[in-house]
Amino acid sequence: MAEKKINILYVDDEINNLISFRAVFRMRYQVYTTLDTDEAMQILEQNPVEIVIADQRMPKLNGSEFLQKVVEKFPTTVRMLLTGFSDMDAVIEAVNKGKIFHYLTKPWNEDEMDRTLKRAYAIYEEGQNIKEMNDKLAVSNGQLEFLLRQKLLS
Repeated sequence: MAEKKINILYVDDEINNLISFRAVFRMRYQVYTTLDTDEAMQILEQNPVEIVIADQRMPKLNGSEFLQKVVEKFPTTVRMLLTGFSDMDAVIEAVNKGKIFHYLTKPWNEDEMDRTLKRAYAIYEEGQNIKEMNDKLAVSNGQLEFLLRQKLLS
């Protein structure tokens, strides 16, 4: 049985970065790329995406602002910030508002990026498992409350 490919969305205003990312990772992951944050939101609405990578310096919204929108609409998606600039204010903003998982600098290293993507997916899976267990617990709690009410009424 084939292993499920992880869905990754990479948003960057530099087409060469998107082409490079797709070329390197398209065999290992299901890769979506876009130059535009509005199109990125459409991709997220139409596809189950586990990991979002955003460049910090983009024309409409910077990466931190975009990731903040992502966390509001898609809170389970793991978010990463990528930039070629050492801008600590951007990193702090992304951590605080975009709740990023990881910050990477350009140019990215293929092995480091792959390891980070695998760790990000592990975090995603852990969150999904916790959600599933919480849902089961809520059902069990409801059943116990029902039984208790039945017991009290009889």
